[in-house]
Amino acid sequence: MSLGTGKRVVVGLSGGVDSSVTAYLLQQEGYEVIGMFMKNWHDDSVTISKECPWLDDSNDAMIIAQQLNIPFQAIDLSTEYKTRIVDYMFAEYERGRTPNPDVLCNREIKFDIFLNAAMKLGADYVATGHYARKGSTVVNGKTVYQLLAGKDNNKDQSYFLCQLKQSQLAKALFPIGELTKPEVRAIAKEIGLATAEKKDSQGLCFIGKVHLPDFLQQQLKPKQGKVIEVPAQAEVFNLGFDLNDLASSTKAYPLSADAGRVVGEHKGAHYYTIGQRKGLNMGGHEKPLFVIGTNTQENVIYMGMGEDHPGLYRKGLFIPNEDEHWIREDMVLSSGESANYLARIRYRQKLEPCTLYKKEEGLYIVFENAQRSITPGQFAAWYKDEELIGSGVIN
Repeated sequence: MSLGTGKRVVVGLSGGVDSSVTAYLLQQEGYEVIGMFMKNWHDDSVTISKECPWLDDSNDAMIIAQQLNIPFQAIDLSTEYKTRIVDYMFAEYERGRTPNPDVLCNREIKFDIFLNAAMKLGADYVATGHYARKGSTVVNGKTVYQLLAGKDNNKDQSYFLCQLKQSQLAKALFPIGELTKPEVRAIAKEIGLATAEKKDSQGLCFIGKVHLPDFLQQQLKPKQGKVIEVPAQAEVFNLGFDLNDLASSTKAYPLSADAGRVVGEHKGAHYYTIGQRKGLNMGGHEKPLFVIGTNTQENVIYMGMGEDHPGLYRKGLFIPNEDEHWIREDMVLSSGESANYLARIRYRQKLEPCTLYKKEEGLYIVFENAQRSITPGQFAAWYKDEELIGSGVIN
């Protein structure tokens, strides 16, 4: 008997090759497959992109469903997407933080609202075209689901799923997680899928490419402020680590207006993010300038010259209790405990050795090596070997 015999699965058909092959593989395994396209945006008051890629993507998804001879429908989640993703993005940028909408989309849309819609169709599972894998183990007689890295090291997308809960993982399938991208394209080409040669999407999930400055300026108005260059020799930079003072060792550098010299003006501190180089229009320097800090209250951005500027690097980070999340709930640290893991602070970053320290106020992550561009609002995710154990929003 095939794995999927008698089981119904709703596939999030995005109009790309990954979700197309996902649907095909599940069909081959004997699942009853339903294709569903998520329409996440059509608010003319806030333009996300001048293009309308979702229309093309929706048509491509429908063509794939016809090719595979599976039922297809589109679901309009634009209201929920605006509330849970877009409004959140604006609020975070206004605070001088940099959110990750793809992680949020998986937590709030694909594996919440979309999952619930699939369950109403009598689905046993939902499936997406993520390059990740799902495993399981038994802890104290109870099945515990595992989120594992995809087999393709160049495409592993487990990071984007770092906020999923056990209840969401239980209903999730990731069929292409065992394959590489070339293998996925080869399958699509072999069976003649219309999306076999389609380029990968580079934008927000099920929306498309976003020109962020234009997007932000629709809600966050330009406001002229000072650009301050901070010399590498500034006393404020300390890449040391004090176990007895984790708060000082992991927080952002306390930059102030007298930390350096004014070298220009900007149009709004909330448009910039830590580590940013492009779009600064700051010429005449021996080396490129990078953003090493922002202050949206004072509307000041701080720059450092060169990729080796100490202001770009920090030894650790802090995650408040309310932003701490464990996929493996059985491995949660209690106050006073610590554990060694591998972690990343952005997608595609190589995993870095670190130690997690749990304190009453939250979780501290201290790396063996100082990390570049630790950015408030982004997600840190920690792994044990190839299993993603937990994650949290960087403070």
